[in-house]
Amino acid sequence: MFPSVLEAYGLSEDQCSIRPFGTGLINHTWKVSYGAEAYILQRINDAVFHHPHLIAENMDALAFYLQTHHPEYLFVKPLSTKDGRNLVQTAEGYFRLVPFIADSYTFDVVAAAEQAYQAARQFGKFTRLLAGFPIGRLHLTLPDFHNLSLRYRQFETALQKGNPARIAATESLIEAMRSFRDIVHTFEDIRNHSGFRLRVTHHDTKISNVLFDGSGKGLCVIDLDTVMPGYFISDLGDMMRTYLSPVSEEEKNMDLILIRDEYFQAIVRGYLSEMKDELSSAEMEHIVYSGKFMIYMQALRFLTDHLNDDQYYGARYEGHNHVRAVNQLTLLQRLTEKEPILKRMVQESIYSF
Repeated sequence: MFPSVLEAYGLSEDQCSIRPFGTGLINHTWKVSYGAEAYILQRINDAVFHHPHLIAENMDALAFYLQTHHPEYLFVKPLSTKDGRNLVQTAEGYFRLVPFIADSYTFDVVAAAEQAYQAARQFGKFTRLLAGFPIGRLHLTLPDFHNLSLRYRQFETALQKGNPARIAATESLIEAMRSFRDIVHTFEDIRNHSGFRLRVTHHDTKISNVLFDGSGKGLCVIDLDTVMPGYFISDLGDMMRTYLSPVSEEEKNMDLILIRDEYFQAIVRGYLSEMKDELSSAEMEHIVYSGKFMIYMQALRFLTDHLNDDQYYGARYEGHNHVRAVNQLTLLQRLTEKEPILKRMVQESIYSF
């Protein structure tokens, strides 16, 4: 599979050690060792990213901006081929090669509040450093990815056209989901509010998309395919969705789902340590909302897929997406219950800087 790809970078496959790397679900990833050098080879999933060249153009533009304005920042950009490309197309798909950062690490699960702090700080730093980037130059690699209004319409369509038996059996969950529709209304207000601006936003802020050094400090963010214009609620909200609970969206025991205050505080303090002077007062008031926004959107997507017979996410067992939807709705309920406390924690964090 790799000879023509590696040859494009001046590497010979018979002199390379190649093995699968990481736990990513979208792109296929390998670590390539070539003598003393090491690289990460990725095949972009063009079933998800329909126009991989737009990702490549985004990376070029961001790399140029950061090299010009913030040359000290560690931006893990794709390497160029012998003829100057940063993306290689073969019969097997689209490939890129990036340097492997020695002595760096990633985590699949947030195991300590300090990790949450470091990750939030890195995502905030990424957006802050790119505050002056001309947002109109950034391509939409996944249009409507975090469009909550669209996700709610898809949910309503599934109620009309989905599996009738599943719809009937899920009536109470459907009504519970609808009871949070005000989150959609707030999102629509945000898109028409002058106090909210589109920024360079990562859109996939799980902990595994941050590189750490050996002392546990964050180095930079990685996996930038989803970097697009977006609102801060996407990045901050996705961290809340994936860091706050001690269990994942796959957990079946809903009693184990809870909001860890110290992790919430770590996320907010880490993000604001970089973004406090960038956010408007209106945006500051929606910090807790960002968690509600992302959790609700994922709950809607899981339930929609369940009603549509698991066409998008698939299912490893009967009712898998129903479990995921209940899981995320439970997390949303837990967050909403603690909202007054969390808002006080936000204010304390704002005034502590």
